Amino acid sequence: MSNSASGPTPLLATVVIGAGQAGLSAAGQLLRKKLRPHEDFMVLDANDGPGGAWRHRWDALTFDAAHGIHDLPGMALGTPDPAEPASRVVARYYGRYERDLALPVVRPVKVVSVDHHVEDAAAGHGETGFFTVTAADGRTWRARTVINATGTWDSPYVPYYPGIAEFTGRQLHTRGFTAASDFAGQRVLVVGGGTSALQFLLQLHEAGARTVWSTRREPDWTDRFFDASWGVDVETSVSARTTMGLPPLSVVAATGLPVTEQYRAGLASGVLISRGPLRRLTPTGVVLDGPGPDGGAVPSQGRVADALLEPGAAAAGGLDRVTALTGRACTQVSTEDPLTTWETPVDTILWATGFRATMDHLAPLHVRERGGGVVMHADGVSVAKRPGLFLVGYGASASTIGATRAGRRAAVGAAESTTGHL
Repeated sequence: MSNSASGPTPLLATVVIGAGQAGLSAAGQLLRKKLRPHEDFMVLDANDGPGGAWRHRWDALTFDAAHGIHDLPGMALGTPDPAEPASRVVARYYGRYERDLALPVVRPVKVVSVDHHVEDAAAGHGETGFFTVTAADGRTWRARTVINATGTWDSPYVPYYPGIAEFTGRQLHTRGFTAASDFAGQRVLVVGGGTSALQFLLQLHEAGARTVWSTRREPDWTDRFFDASWGVDVETSVSARTTMGLPPLSVVAATGLPVTEQYRAGLASGVLISRGPLRRLTPTGVVLDGPGPDGGAVPSQGRVADALLEPGAAAAGGLDRVTALTGRACTQVSTEDPLTTWETPVDTILWATGFRATMDHLAPLHVRERGGGVVMHADGVSVAKRPGLFLVGYGASASTIGATRAGRRAAVGAAESTTGHL
């Protein structure tokens, strides 16, 4: 649908922006609420094909190593080959869902703005108004409600550190990672405390890279069993922030790092031992708070990990890893009690530092608070400042299971909001 000389586009009940887990879940629920594809709702997706953000993941991320993929409403994923790249598994699954349900997905559509207009009551339309969704190519859609399911993939986050502009080596974010083999023989610093960082470290080490891991604080290892009650607890804690308009925390801040057998082996070998916070970058290396050349300054890895390590394992691992990384003793920069700051050369920095919600296109609606968050209602999907706008895949619904639930709630809310207008 686009503007034409004959007049404005038809007024839809709902426009869904994004065809990932949350967007498809919402679209499937809209069908169940008897909304008609193309006539009552549309789904706009920026990608060239199905799969959402998953279609961009690196091939080395196999299905068994990926976070759990929750079933979309009414269609089971089944049991894919665990060794198949997750990107292919999910793209195929989402594509089948779109085809079997005949969902009105239009792509590629890059949405650049969403605005809200108050209708002329004299025209008989009431006072609720409508949204205008505008694409980069000028096409527009009008709708009573908008379900925003744009996720985070298009908003990678790289924190600022002194010297970041002067570093002469390669820097890339998770979003730009393709294969660990690209870094064979290189000295690679991985920055970040989440599961993506753990997977990168293990893959890079296996591919022949020499790695060092840096985290802002001790890694958040947990020995809690990830059961159904755990998922509910995570959603509750994240929702408590979004209902106050605070930006969502990172995934690992809500879930912790599970101590799997694979990660336990990485801890024992020293590959998954954090070397402390990154302080600054130099033209050819980085300055870290530990370890020194004697390995004695390796910081605590947290209660759970420290209990698993043999006495001295962290220190020995630090000494071995740093020696392998540099080929010589690190250069002492300064002493900062209780840790010692050291400079070590690296060829590449991999920023596994997460993403932020992709919501720049919602700027005309002025829904963000000064701190960057959005005040959400208790249902976790309705935006307090803008009735008729629903955020899914945001905050507590960032996981695939959370996105599925949020998509359902948003679709129900959108259908109820448009009752009497269809």
